[in-house]
Amino acid sequence: MRVLHIITGLAAGGAEQQLRLLLRHLPARCDVVTLTNPGAVAHGIRSDGIRVDHLKMGGNRDLSALPRLVRTIRSGRYDLVHTHLYRACVFGRTAARLAGVRAVLATEHSLGETRIEGRPLTPGTRALYLATERLGSGTVAVSATVADRLRAWGVPSGRIHLVPNGIDARNFRFDPAARTAARTRLGLPERAFVVGGVGRLVPGKRFDVLLRAVAGLPSARLLLVGDGPERAALRALADRLGVADRVQLLGERDGAVAAMSDGPAEIPGLLAAMDVLVSPSEEEAFGLAVIEALAAGLPVLHVTCPALDELPGADAPGARRVALDPAALTDALRELAAAGQGRLPVPAAVRRYDIARSADRLMALYERTAARRTRTRPPAPAPPPPRDPYTPHDHAIAVPDPKR
Repeated sequence: MRVLHIITGLAAGGAEQQLRLLLRHLPARCDVVTLTNPGAVAHGIRSDGIRVDHLKMGGNRDLSALPRLVRTIRSGRYDLVHTHLYRACVFGRTAARLAGVRAVLATEHSLGETRIEGRPLTPGTRALYLATERLGSGTVAVSATVADRLRAWGVPSGRIHLVPNGIDARNFRFDPAARTAARTRLGLPERAFVVGGVGRLVPGKRFDVLLRAVAGLPSARLLLVGDGPERAALRALADRLGVADRVQLLGERDGAVAAMSDGPAEIPGLLAAMDVLVSPSEEEAFGLAVIEALAAGLPVLHVTCPALDELPGADAPGARRVALDPAALTDALRELAAAGQGRLPVPAAVRRYDIARSADRLMALYERTAARRTRTRPPAPAPPPPRDPYTPHDHAIAVPDPKR
């Protein structure tokens, strides 16, 4: 099967990293088109041996990109088109229909209650999304929370397919040597209490609250991994709070490689250097950074995390929900610093979100979708299939043990 993935951009965001990881596990011939910004993840995908084309789209209203995308789809003779992120979904589903491809799926990575991909939701955004959603075969939700939001928007339940995000837990396995190397590189004392945050530096991630919480704990250091439009504002806030010497803004990092394979500067190595990860985000579609931190044996403090909300609490005993309040967060950090508990066992939640399982689920969906779109006559009546544990009606993900 030939599959074309269309994505808005390929900087080091969660959706972009997830696409790269899926491409490594999907048993299909895949190409990638990025509408804009062929950044760090584009380089990584190419280094994995997968073709990446840059459409050079000039903006949301650059309609000249549409015929170029149609030509790309036609020339590739793809069996299925899979789109990722809002702009790519709008343009990609339209282009696929114009190119004659009827097997079209879109993954919804970033739909929140009030924002999509960090931008405020508007009636116009919703209307355009729903109009183009009907041009595709269905929409993949990365969590039951996102599936609920899609239904609330007006997407029919029968068009929603739940395929959770996944990680390769082996990449995040704690290595004491990686911890030492990362702390040496960053100039962190071995006994320092190091707080971490991972994600795009955008207002909705609320890293400003984490900065204020760390300011209330003089013994703590803070590592922020990620980049975005809030970088300068966060640096200025650190200066005003008098904690600039205890805060490092590390920029984009690769999360798809093991800690020691590309050195301690990538996400697995940086997680090894931390003592706790904090996710203060107001809205999340999944909470990938939380699952990666748990895979690294870190305790986690989070404001919201659908990936954990949809599981029994016993599956992630090292994760704790906190209020979005600097003082409350300072108290929780102080408690963890005093406990000095070190690394935790990798919890069951991590095993539930194995990337190989996610790729298997997605590939099965590809095959069903392509088969439906290539039939020339209606099939004979058949009994309904057995209930799929990943239906969008689920709120707790029940899956078999992962393959070893």
